[in-house]
Amino acid sequence: MLLFTMSLLLAILQPSTGQFPRVCANTQSLLRKECCPPWEGDGSPCGERSNRGTCQRILLSQAPLGPQFPFSGVDDREDWPSVFYNRTCRCRGNFMGFNCGECKFGFSGQNCTERRLRTRRNIFQLTIREKDKFLAYLNLAKNIPSKDYVIATGTYAQMNNGSNPMFRNINVYDLFVWMHYYASRDTLLGGSNVWRDIDFAHEAPGFLPWHRAFLLLWEREIQKITGDENFTIPYWDWRDAEDCVICTDEYMGGQHPTNPNLLSPASFFSSWQVICTRSEEYNSQQALCNATSEGPILRNPGNNDKSRTPRLPSSSEVEFCLSLTRYESGSMDKMANYSFRNTLEGFADPHTAISNISQSGLHNALHIYMNGSMSQVQGSANDPIFILHHAFVDSIFERWLRRHRPMLEVYPAANAPIGHNRENYMVPFIPLYRNGEFFISSRELGYDYEYLQEPALGSFQDFLIPYLEQAHQIWPWLVGAAVIGGLVTAVISALILACRKKKAGTSPEIQPLLTESEDYNNISYQSHF
Repeated sequence: MLLFTMSLLLAILQPSTGQFPRVCANTQSLLRKECCPPWEGDGSPCGERSNRGTCQRILLSQAPLGPQFPFSGVDDREDWPSVFYNRTCRCRGNFMGFNCGECKFGFSGQNCTERRLRTRRNIFQLTIREKDKFLAYLNLAKNIPSKDYVIATGTYAQMNNGSNPMFRNINVYDLFVWMHYYASRDTLLGGSNVWRDIDFAHEAPGFLPWHRAFLLLWEREIQKITGDENFTIPYWDWRDAEDCVICTDEYMGGQHPTNPNLLSPASFFSSWQVICTRSEEYNSQQALCNATSEGPILRNPGNNDKSRTPRLPSSSEVEFCLSLTRYESGSMDKMANYSFRNTLEGFADPHTAISNISQSGLHNALHIYMNGSMSQVQGSANDPIFILHHAFVDSIFERWLRRHRPMLEVYPAANAPIGHNRENYMVPFIPLYRNGEFFISSRELGYDYEYLQEPALGSFQDFLIPYLEQAHQIWPWLVGAAVIGGLVTAVISALILACRKKKAGTSPEIQPLLTESEDYNNISYQSHF
C-alpha cells in the first residue's frame, strides 16, 4: 500500500532537475557569471527585500595549496565555483539556499528561528513500517526529477565559455550520484591526457566534512519530495559484522539466485540503473558523465580480494581510530600517518595509523567488501547501501568531535590538497559551503545519532576521555617534575642540616640542652621549608 502511495505521489508531483540551480543554467547567467535568483516570497534576488540575503561577489580563499595538483586554469572545479559564477547569494542569519529561500540545517519555521534536532537511527531498530517507508522514499527519489537542479554534461570550455549551455535534467537520487562522481572525477587535460591525483571529496581533510554536507543535502531533498519533515537517514552499524546482514530482500536487496554479481529480482533495487561508472570511457572521450543508464547495480559482498580487505571492520579498530588525537597530519593526503581522517577513511592501518595503501581499512574496507558498484569511487553512490554506510562513518566522525572537542583551527587552513583547505568551497555544491562549516558537532547542524544519545555513562566517559588522554600525554612530565622537585628539596634540606651542625660545633653556647640519653632518639629537627 505504501509503495502504491509513493507511485501515486510520483505521478502528481511536478518535474524538476539537479546540481547547478536550474534558474542559473542558462546563457545569460553564465555570461554574466551570476547566480542570484529571486526568492519567490518577495520576487527580489536572494530575498533582499525581506532581508534574507544579497547578491555579492564570491570571496575565494587565497591560502596556498598542497603540491598534489601541479596545474592552474585547466579544471572547472578550481576555485569553485568561479569558472561558472563569481556572484551568488550570500544569506543572512539562519537563511540558506541558492536564493536564500530555505533555513540553515538545524533551523525551521517561517523565519528560520526555531531550533530543531532530528535523530538518525540504526536501520535494524526501525519498525517494519518505518523501514518500508525508507525504502519507498529511496525508490521515489530514483524516479522523480529534481525540482531545483540540473547537471552539467560538458565542461565550461565545451560550453563555449557559457554561450552554449550544456545541462540536463536528472532524478533526485541520481543527482547525488552525479555530484559524488563530479567531485571525484579525473581532470581532463586534452587529447587523451588526464590527471588522476585529484579528488575534491576524498583522500584529504575534506573527506568527512564533504560527506557530512552531502548527506544533509540528500536528507533535505527527501524531506522536500515526500513532505516528511521528520525524515532522517538511517545508518548501518557494520562493526564486527560477519557478513552483509543488510543484503537481504527485506532491506537493501539480496543476491540473485543464478548470478551472484546481481541483486535478487525480489528487490526493486534490482531494476535500478547505475550512472557515471565508466570513468575510462569518459577520459578517453574527454567528456563528462551525462547520466546515461549503464546497467544494473552490481554487488557480490564478501567475494572481494581478501589480501586487501580480509573482513569487515571491527569495534576495536574503530576504538583505536577514535583514540587518535590529530585530525590531519603530514602531507594531508592518503599518505598521512597518525591522522584520524586518513585512518577512518581507510588508507592508514586501523591498528597503527601508519599509511598503507595496499590495504583498505574502516570506510574503504566496506566499499571493497561490497565487490561491485560500491567498489569504484566515482560511481559508488549508485548502491543505496552507500547512504547507510556513510551515515555510520559520519557518526564515528561525530564521536571523535565530541571526544576531542577540537577548535576550528585544528582543520587545516593551508597546504592541503586542492579544494580541501578550511576556507575552500566544496565542489560541486551551490549554494556554497566551506569545508570548515561542517567541522562542528552534528547537534549544531540539527541532527544526532540514536546510539550516541542512549548510555549516559558512555556520554560521561566520552566527556572525560579527552582530559584523561591529555593527562596521559603529560604524565611523564609530571613524574619527572616530581622526581626533580624531590631531589632539589632533599639537597636543600641536607645543606641546611649541614650548616646547622657546623654552627652547633663552633658555638657551644647555642647547643641544645640534651635530656637524658634515653630521650635523644625522640628529638626531631624541623626545618622551615
